[in-house]
Amino acid sequence: MTVQAKRIIDDAVVRKTAKPGEKLLDRAFAFAFKGLVYAQIWEDPLVDMEGLAIERDSRVLCIASGSCNALSYLTADPAQVVAVDLNRAHVALGQLKIAAIRHLPTYDRFRRFFAEADHKENREIYDTLIAPHLDAESRKYWESRDVTGRRRITHFTRGIYRQGLLGGFIGMAHLFARLYRIDLSRVLAATTLEEQREVFERELAPVFDRRFVRWLTDHPASLFGLGIPPAQYAALAGDERMAVVLRRRLEKLACGFAVADNYFAWQAFGRRYDRRPEAALPPYLQRANWERMRERIDRLDVRNANMVHYLGDADATSHDRYVLLDAQDWMDDAQLNTLWAQITRTARPGARVLFRTAAEPSLLPGRLAPDLLDRWTYREEQSADLTARDRSSIYGGVHLYELA
Repeated sequence: MTVQAKRIIDDAVVRKTAKPGEKLLDRAFAFAFKGLVYAQIWEDPLVDMEGLAIERDSRVLCIASGSCNALSYLTADPAQVVAVDLNRAHVALGQLKIAAIRHLPTYDRFRRFFAEADHKENREIYDTLIAPHLDAESRKYWESRDVTGRRRITHFTRGIYRQGLLGGFIGMAHLFARLYRIDLSRVLAATTLEEQREVFERELAPVFDRRFVRWLTDHPASLFGLGIPPAQYAALAGDERMAVVLRRRLEKLACGFAVADNYFAWQAFGRRYDRRPEAALPPYLQRANWERMRERIDRLDVRNANMVHYLGDADATSHDRYVLLDAQDWMDDAQLNTLWAQITRTARPGARVLFRTAAEPSLLPGRLAPDLLDRWTYREEQSADLTARDRSSIYGGVHLYELA
C-alpha cells in the first residue's frame, strides 16, 4: 500500500479528538481495513434503488465497497455511477468485475466466476480473458501474493466470499458455532419462515447468553471483522450489551425474510450464494440483467478516492443521487459538516441522499449545522419502511433525505 493510500484511510478512521486508548483502537482498525474487507457489499440494493428513485439522467455517487451495489444501480438505467473507496482492494475488485462484464463471452462464464467463485479454471480465465484488460494497479493487486503466498486471484478458485476481513469473521463465527455443536446451514435448509424461526430459537439464540460470547463481544476489536470501527461500535451498542444487539440483528437476518429470497442469509449461514438456477443473487449477477450490464458498464467509474475530496473537485449541481453506506458513523461533527456542505453544493434540485446507521435514529439532527440540515427533508415514513425491508438486516436504520 502506498503512503498516500495509508494516509487516506488513517484520516478517515482515526478520530482526531479521541483519547489515546481510543486512538490506538482506531489505528488497529485502520490497519485491518487496508486489505480486502468486503467481497460482497452488505447493503440491500433493492432498498437502495427504491429509495433513490434513479432516473435516466441521474448521476449517482456512492461508496464502492464490494461494488455489488454500484454495478446493480446500472440496472435502473442512470446516466452515470461513480463509486469511490478508500480501500485499494475494493477498487481492484470493482475493476475486476467491470473488465469481466466487458470481456467474458457469456453470462454462464460470468456467473461461475463471481457467483460461484471457486472453480479451478477461473485462474486461467483471469489470465487469458480479464487480466489483459485491467489497469496496471488492479492487475498488480490481483497478481501479487497474499499472506499465504498465493496470488490473490486464486481467491476465485477457493471461494472469494470466504476471503477478506468479513469472510474471515464469518468463518470464525462458523468455527465457534461448531464448537457449540451448531450447524448454521440448518437455517438455509428451512422451507418456511416458521421453520427458520424454530432453528434460530433452538440453536442460534442461546449462543448469545453464553458468558464467553457476551465477554468477547463487549470488546470493540471483536467486531473489526464486520468492518465496524470503534467509533461505530459505540453507536451500535447504545445502552445495551453488544450481545443483545447482535442477537436482535441476527434474528432479523435468520427469520425476517425467506432464505430463498435473501442472498445475505446465504452469505452469513452458508458462506456462499445459493447455486440453484433461480437463486436470489445481487441484481448485477442475475441472468435477466446480463445484457443490460454489458450495454451500460461504461457508465460506471470506480476510483480510489475520499468522497469529500471527489466532491470538492466536482462542479456545482452536478450530482443528484448519493449513497453514503454507513460511513458517517465513523465521522466527527466537523467531518460530517464538511461532507454535507459538499453534497449540498453539488446537489441538483430533487437530489436524494441515502445512508445507513448502526443505531436506529438518523445521526444528522443535533450534529449537522442547521443551515445545512434545513436544506434537506427527511423522508421519515419511507425511511422506516426501507429499514424494515432491508434484507441485510445488520443496520439499525436506513435513512433517506431529499433536497428541499
